[in-house]
Amino acid sequence: MGIDPHKQMHLAVALADNGTRLGRPLKVPTGPEALERLLAWIRPLAQGRPVLWAIEGGPGLGRAVADALLLHGQQVVWVPVRAMAAQRRITATRGAKSDVIDAVAVARAAMADPHLARHRIDPRVRQIRLLVDLRADLVERRVAVANRLATMVHVELEHAPGGLSSGAALARVRQVVAAAAVEETVRWVLLALVGELEGLLARIREVERRLRELVEPVAPHLLAIAGVGVVSAAVLLSQVGDVERFASSAKLARYAGCAPIPVFSADRERHRLHRGGNRQVNRVLHTVAMVQAQRFGPAREYVAARVEAKGKRGAQRALKRHLVDVVYRAMVADRQQWRAEEALQEACQPAA
Repeated sequence: MGIDPHKQMHLAVALADNGTRLGRPLKVPTGPEALERLLAWIRPLAQGRPVLWAIEGGPGLGRAVADALLLHGQQVVWVPVRAMAAQRRITATRGAKSDVIDAVAVARAAMADPHLARHRIDPRVRQIRLLVDLRADLVERRVAVANRLATMVHVELEHAPGGLSSGAALARVRQVVAAAAVEETVRWVLLALVGELEGLLARIREVERRLRELVEPVAPHLLAIAGVGVVSAAVLLSQVGDVERFASSAKLARYAGCAPIPVFSADRERHRLHRGGNRQVNRVLHTVAMVQAQRFGPAREYVAARVEAKGKRGAQRALKRHLVDVVYRAMVADRQQWRAEEALQEACQPAA
Protein backbone atom coordinates (compact mmCIF):
# COMPACT_ATOMS: atom_id res chain seq x y z
CA MET A 1 0.00 0.00 0.00
CA GLY A 2 1.45 3.35 -0.98
CA ILE A 3 0.65 6.50 0.99
CA ASP A 4 1.36 10.05 -0.14
CA PRO A 5 1.17 12.07 3.11
CA HIS A 6 0.09 15.70 3.42
CA LYS A 7 -0.67 18.12 6.25
CA GLN A 8 -4.45 17.92 5.95
CA MET A 9 -4.98 14.56 4.26
CA HIS A 10 -3.27 11.37 3.09
CA LEU A 11 -3.87 9.54 -0.18
CA ALA A 12 -3.47 5.76 -0.30
CA VAL A 13 -3.45 3.27 -3.16
CA ALA A 14 -3.31 -0.53 -3.08
CA LEU A 15 -1.21 -2.67 -5.42
CA ALA A 16 -1.24 -6.43 -5.83
CA ASP A 17 1.98 -8.46 -5.78
CA ASN A 18 2.20 -8.16 -9.57
CA GLY A 19 1.93 -4.35 -9.42
CA THR A 20 -1.66 -4.00 -10.65
CA ARG A 21 -3.98 -1.57 -8.89
CA LEU A 22 -6.56 -2.89 -6.43
CA GLY A 23 -9.77 -0.99 -5.87
CA ARG A 24 -10.01 2.77 -5.81
CA PRO A 25 -7.58 5.20 -4.15
CA LEU A 26 -8.57 6.40 -0.68
CA LYS A 27 -8.26 9.97 0.56
CA VAL A 28 -8.42 10.31 4.36
CA PRO A 29 -8.09 13.40 6.56
CA THR A 30 -5.22 13.42 9.01
CA GLY A 31 -6.25 12.69 12.56
CA PRO A 32 -7.42 9.78 14.74
CA GLU A 33 -10.02 8.61 12.20
CA ALA A 34 -7.37 7.96 9.53
CA LEU A 35 -6.38 4.56 10.97
CA GLU A 36 -9.92 3.21 11.13
CA ARG A 37 -10.70 4.29 7.57
CA LEU A 38 -7.43 2.89 6.17
CA LEU A 39 -7.98 -0.49 7.82
CA ALA A 40 -11.62 -0.65 6.72
CA TRP A 41 -10.55 0.21 3.16
CA ILE A 42 -7.75 -2.36 2.90
CA ARG A 43 -9.55 -5.27 4.59
CA PRO A 44 -11.65 -6.39 1.58
CA LEU A 45 -8.79 -5.68 -0.83
CA ALA A 46 -6.20 -7.71 1.10
CA GLN A 47 -8.57 -10.65 1.76
CA GLY A 48 -6.47 -11.87 4.67
CA ARG A 49 -3.10 -11.54 2.93
CA PRO A 50 -0.23 -9.72 4.70
CA VAL A 51 -0.08 -6.00 4.01
CA LEU A 52 2.95 -3.72 3.77
CA TRP A 53 2.32 0.01 4.16
CA ALA A 54 4.83 2.22 2.35
CA ILE A 55 4.87 5.93 3.21
CA GLU A 56 6.76 8.60 1.30
CA GLY A 57 9.50 10.57 3.03
CA GLY A 58 10.63 10.23 6.63
CA PRO A 59 8.85 10.46 9.99
CA GLY A 60 7.38 13.90 9.36
CA LEU A 61 3.94 14.38 7.82
CA GLY A 62 3.29 10.64 7.87
CA ARG A 63 4.58 9.88 11.37
CA ALA A 64 1.21 9.94 13.12
CA VAL A 65 -0.43 7.51 10.69
CA ALA A 66 2.73 5.35 10.65
CA ASP A 67 2.66 5.14 14.45
CA ALA A 68 -1.04 4.30 14.45
CA LEU A 69 -0.57 1.53 11.88
CA LEU A 70 2.42 0.09 13.73
CA LEU A 71 0.61 0.11 17.07
CA HIS A 72 -2.20 -1.79 15.32
CA GLY A 73 0.22 -4.54 14.28
CA GLN A 74 0.82 -3.41 10.69
CA GLN A 75 4.18 -3.37 8.87
CA VAL A 76 5.32 0.11 7.81
CA VAL A 77 8.33 1.18 5.73
CA TRP A 78 9.61 4.58 4.65
CA VAL A 79 10.23 5.28 0.96
CA PRO A 80 12.83 8.00 0.26
CA VAL A 81 11.59 10.81 -1.95
CA ARG A 82 14.27 10.03 -4.54
CA ALA A 83 13.15 6.40 -4.79
CA MET A 84 9.55 7.51 -5.26
CA ALA A 85 10.57 10.05 -7.91
CA ALA A 86 12.59 7.42 -9.79
CA GLN A 87 9.57 5.10 -9.92
CA ARG A 88 7.35 7.96 -11.04
CA ARG A 89 9.68 8.73 -13.95
CA ILE A 90 9.55 5.08 -15.02
CA THR A 91 5.81 4.50 -14.83
CA ALA A 92 4.04 7.86 -15.21
CA THR A 93 3.43 9.82 -18.39
CA ARG A 94 6.21 12.32 -18.92
CA GLY A 95 5.59 15.41 -16.80
CA ALA A 96 2.47 13.96 -15.16
CA LYS A 97 2.14 14.42 -11.41
CA SER A 98 -0.70 13.87 -8.97
CA ASP A 99 -1.22 12.49 -5.49
CA VAL A 100 -2.42 9.18 -6.96
CA ILE A 101 0.64 8.93 -9.24
CA ASP A 102 2.90 9.66 -6.27
CA ALA A 103 1.19 7.06 -4.06
CA VAL A 104 1.50 4.42 -6.81
CA ALA A 105 5.19 5.30 -7.19
CA VAL A 106 5.65 4.94 -3.42
CA ALA A 107 4.11 1.46 -3.48
CA ARG A 108 6.20 0.38 -6.50
CA ALA A 109 9.39 1.68 -4.85
CA ALA A 110 8.62 -0.44 -1.78
CA MET A 111 8.08 -3.51 -3.98
CA ALA A 112 11.40 -2.88 -5.73
CA ASP A 113 13.48 -2.52 -2.56
CA PRO A 114 13.01 -5.07 0.25
CA HIS A 115 15.61 -3.30 2.43
CA LEU A 116 13.78 -0.04 3.07
CA ALA A 117 13.90 1.39 6.60
CA ARG A 118 11.09 0.03 8.73
CA HIS A 119 9.17 2.36 10.98
CA ARG A 120 9.92 1.80 14.65
CA ILE A 121 8.82 3.45 17.87
CA ASP A 122 11.10 3.67 20.89
CA PRO A 123 9.58 1.16 23.37
CA ARG A 124 9.43 3.78 26.12
CA VAL A 125 7.79 6.36 23.87
CA ARG A 126 5.35 3.71 22.62
CA GLN A 127 4.29 2.83 26.18
CA ILE A 128 3.94 6.50 27.11
CA ARG A 129 1.83 7.14 24.01
CA LEU A 130 -0.52 4.26 24.83
CA LEU A 131 -1.05 5.61 28.35
CA VAL A 132 -1.49 9.20 27.13
CA ASP A 133 -4.17 8.07 24.66
CA LEU A 134 -5.91 5.99 27.34
CA ARG A 135 -5.88 8.90 29.79
CA ALA A 136 -7.36 11.22 27.15
CA ASP A 137 -10.20 8.74 26.55
CA LEU A 138 -10.83 8.35 30.29
CA VAL A 139 -10.85 12.11 30.87
CA GLU A 140 -13.31 12.60 28.01
CA ARG A 141 -15.61 9.96 29.49
CA ARG A 142 -15.23 11.46 32.97
CA VAL A 143 -16.31 14.88 31.69
CA ALA A 144 -19.33 13.39 29.91
CA VAL A 145 -20.46 11.38 32.96
CA ALA A 146 -19.84 14.32 35.32
CA ASN A 147 -21.93 16.61 33.12
CA ARG A 148 -24.75 14.09 33.03
CA LEU A 149 -24.61 13.59 36.81
CA ALA A 150 -24.54 17.33 37.50
CA THR A 151 -27.57 17.85 35.25
CA MET A 152 -29.54 15.04 36.92
CA VAL A 153 -28.71 16.26 40.42
CA HIS A 154 -29.78 19.77 39.49
CA VAL A 155 -33.05 18.64 37.84
CA GLU A 156 -34.07 15.84 40.22
CA LEU A 157 -32.76 17.20 43.52
CA GLU A 158 -32.62 20.94 42.80
CA HIS A 159 -29.07 20.87 44.09
CA ALA A 160 -25.90 22.33 42.51
CA PRO A 161 -23.16 19.75 43.17
CA GLY A 162 -20.20 21.93 42.15
CA GLY A 163 -17.02 20.23 40.92
CA LEU A 164 -17.17 16.46 40.51
CA SER A 165 -13.49 15.75 39.94
CA SER A 166 -12.57 14.47 43.41
CA GLY A 167 -13.54 11.61 45.66
CA ALA A 168 -14.62 14.02 48.40
CA ALA A 169 -17.04 15.79 46.06
CA LEU A 170 -18.55 12.49 44.96
CA ALA A 171 -18.90 11.37 48.59
CA ARG A 172 -20.92 14.52 49.30
CA VAL A 173 -23.16 13.78 46.31
CA ARG A 174 -23.70 10.25 47.64
CA GLN A 175 -24.88 11.70 50.96
CA VAL A 176 -27.25 14.13 49.23
CA VAL A 177 -28.70 11.35 47.04
CA ALA A 178 -29.11 8.99 50.01
CA ALA A 179 -31.05 11.60 51.99
CA ALA A 180 -33.18 12.82 49.08
CA ALA A 181 -36.86 11.95 48.71
CA VAL A 182 -36.78 10.65 45.14
CA GLU A 183 -38.06 7.63 43.26
CA GLU A 184 -35.97 4.50 43.66
CA THR A 185 -35.09 4.40 39.95
CA VAL A 186 -33.83 7.98 40.08
CA ARG A 187 -31.73 7.17 43.16
CA TRP A 188 -30.31 4.07 41.48
CA VAL A 189 -29.32 5.97 38.31
CA LEU A 190 -27.71 8.77 40.31
CA LEU A 191 -25.70 6.34 42.42
CA ALA A 192 -24.72 4.39 39.29
CA LEU A 193 -23.32 7.59 37.76
CA VAL A 194 -21.46 8.38 40.99
CA GLY A 195 -19.98 4.88 40.97
CA GLU A 196 -18.97 5.20 37.33
CA LEU A 197 -17.26 8.52 38.04
CA GLU A 198 -15.42 7.04 41.03
CA GLY A 199 -14.19 4.21 38.82
CA LEU A 200 -13.02 6.61 36.11
CA LEU A 201 -11.17 8.78 38.64
CA ALA A 202 -9.45 5.69 40.04
CA ARG A 203 -8.39 4.56 36.56
CA ILE A 204 -7.11 8.04 35.69
CA ARG A 205 -5.02 8.07 38.89
CA GLU A 206 -3.62 4.64 38.01
CA VAL A 207 -2.72 5.77 34.48
CA GLU A 208 -1.01 8.87 35.88
CA ARG A 209 0.93 6.71 38.35
CA ARG A 210 2.17 4.51 35.52
CA LEU A 211 3.03 7.58 33.45
CA ARG A 212 5.09 8.95 36.32
CA GLU A 213 7.05 5.69 36.51
CA LEU A 214 7.82 5.88 32.78
CA VAL A 215 8.39 9.62 32.36
CA GLU A 216 10.49 10.57 35.38
CA PRO A 217 13.52 8.40 34.46
CA VAL A 218 13.63 9.54 30.80
CA ALA A 219 12.71 13.24 31.02
CA PRO A 220 14.45 14.84 34.03
CA HIS A 221 15.40 18.01 32.12
CA LEU A 222 11.90 18.37 30.68
CA LEU A 223 10.26 17.94 34.09
CA ALA A 224 12.61 20.54 35.56
CA ILE A 225 10.93 23.27 33.46
CA ALA A 226 8.51 25.36 35.52
CA GLY A 227 4.92 24.39 34.78
CA VAL A 228 5.73 21.05 33.11
CA GLY A 229 4.19 18.15 34.99
CA VAL A 230 4.19 14.44 34.30
CA VAL A 231 1.12 14.54 32.02
CA SER A 232 2.42 17.52 30.02
CA ALA A 233 5.82 15.88 29.61
CA ALA A 234 4.16 12.61 28.58
CA VAL A 235 2.16 14.35 25.85
CA LEU A 236 5.29 16.07 24.53
CA LEU A 237 7.27 12.82 24.52
CA SER A 238 4.46 10.86 22.86
CA GLN A 239 3.83 13.43 20.13
CA VAL A 240 7.37 14.60 19.39
CA GLY A 241 9.03 11.18 19.63
CA ASP A 242 12.69 11.51 18.69
CA VAL A 243 13.31 15.24 19.13
CA GLU A 244 16.52 15.00 17.11
CA ARG A 245 14.46 14.60 13.94
CA PHE A 246 14.04 18.38 14.28
CA ALA A 247 17.24 20.13 13.23
CA SER A 248 16.49 23.16 15.41
CA SER A 249 14.00 24.58 17.87
CA ALA A 250 12.58 26.62 14.98
CA LYS A 251 11.62 23.36 13.25
CA LEU A 252 9.94 22.14 16.43
CA ALA A 253 8.11 25.47 16.77
CA ARG A 254 6.82 25.08 13.23
CA TYR A 255 5.69 21.52 13.97
CA ALA A 256 3.88 22.72 17.11
CA GLY A 257 2.21 25.67 15.39
CA CYS A 258 4.11 28.14 17.58
CA ALA A 259 6.08 29.88 14.83
CA PRO A 260 4.45 33.29 14.20
CA ILE A 261 3.71 34.07 10.55
CA PRO A 262 4.99 37.50 9.43
CA VAL A 263 2.40 39.86 7.95
CA PHE A 264 4.01 43.01 6.54
CA SER A 265 2.04 45.95 5.19
CA ALA A 266 3.85 49.13 4.07
CA ASP A 267 5.99 50.17 7.03
CA ARG A 268 4.00 48.13 9.55
CA GLU A 269 5.52 44.86 10.76
CA ARG A 270 3.14 42.38 12.36
CA HIS A 271 2.85 38.65 12.97
CA ARG A 272 -0.28 36.56 13.01
CA LEU A 273 -1.03 33.34 14.82
CA HIS A 274 -0.10 30.06 13.15
CA ARG A 275 -3.18 27.83 13.44
CA GLY A 276 -1.58 24.72 11.94
CA GLY A 277 0.84 22.27 13.49
CA ASN A 278 0.35 19.58 16.11
CA ARG A 279 -2.51 20.84 18.28
CA GLN A 280 -1.78 18.52 21.20
CA VAL A 281 1.78 19.84 21.50
CA ASN A 282 0.49 23.38 20.98
CA ARG A 283 -2.07 22.96 23.76
CA VAL A 284 0.55 21.74 26.24
CA LEU A 285 2.92 24.59 25.40
CA HIS A 286 0.09 27.13 25.74
CA THR A 287 -0.90 25.76 29.16
CA VAL A 288 2.69 25.75 30.43
CA ALA A 289 3.28 29.28 29.12
CA MET A 290 0.14 30.60 30.85
CA VAL A 291 1.12 28.90 34.13
CA GLN A 292 4.59 30.41 33.91
CA ALA A 293 3.19 33.87 33.12
CA GLN A 294 1.06 33.71 36.27
CA ARG A 295 3.40 32.03 38.76
CA PHE A 296 6.99 32.14 37.49
CA GLY A 297 8.90 35.39 38.04
CA PRO A 298 11.21 35.29 34.98
CA ALA A 299 8.25 34.50 32.69
CA ARG A 300 6.22 37.39 34.13
CA GLU A 301 9.15 39.73 33.53
CA TYR A 302 9.56 38.37 29.98
CA VAL A 303 5.91 39.13 29.18
CA ALA A 304 5.94 42.52 30.92
CA ALA A 305 8.97 43.63 28.89
CA ARG A 306 7.12 42.96 25.63
CA VAL A 307 3.56 44.05 26.37
CA GLU A 308 4.07 47.65 25.26
CA ALA A 309 5.53 46.69 21.87
CA LYS A 310 3.50 43.55 21.12
CA GLY A 311 0.35 43.86 23.22
CA LYS A 312 -0.68 41.31 25.85
CA ARG A 313 -1.48 38.49 23.43
CA GLY A 314 1.61 39.16 21.33
CA ALA A 315 3.76 39.06 24.47
CA GLN A 316 2.18 35.76 25.50
CA ARG A 317 2.83 34.31 22.04
CA ALA A 318 6.45 35.45 22.32
CA LEU A 319 6.71 33.64 25.67
CA LYS A 320 5.24 30.52 24.09
CA ARG A 321 7.78 30.65 21.27
CA HIS A 322 10.59 31.18 23.79
CA LEU A 323 9.27 28.18 25.72
CA VAL A 324 9.73 26.03 22.61
CA ASP A 325 13.47 26.84 22.72
CA VAL A 326 13.62 25.80 26.38
CA VAL A 327 11.64 22.60 25.77
CA TYR A 328 13.76 21.72 22.73
CA ARG A 329 17.02 22.04 24.68
CA ALA A 330 15.60 19.97 27.54
CA MET A 331 14.35 17.20 25.25
CA VAL A 332 17.66 17.09 23.37
CA ALA A 333 19.52 16.80 26.69
CA ASP A 334 17.20 13.99 27.80
CA ARG A 335 17.63 12.22 24.46
CA GLN A 336 21.41 12.41 24.73
CA GLN A 337 21.16 11.00 28.24
CA TRP A 338 19.05 8.10 26.92
CA ARG A 339 21.65 7.38 24.28
CA ALA A 340 24.52 7.47 26.78
CA GLU A 341 22.69 5.07 29.11
CA GLU A 342 21.92 2.69 26.22
CA ALA A 343 25.55 2.75 25.09
CA LEU A 344 26.70 2.01 28.64
CA GLN A 345 24.28 -0.91 28.93
CA GLU A 346 25.49 -2.36 25.63
CA ALA A 347 29.12 -1.97 26.71
CA CYS A 348 28.42 -3.79 29.98
CA GLN A 349 26.79 -6.77 28.27
CA PRO A 350 29.05 -9.84 28.05
CA ALA A 351 30.34 -10.68 24.59
CA ALA A 352 28.59 -13.56 22.84
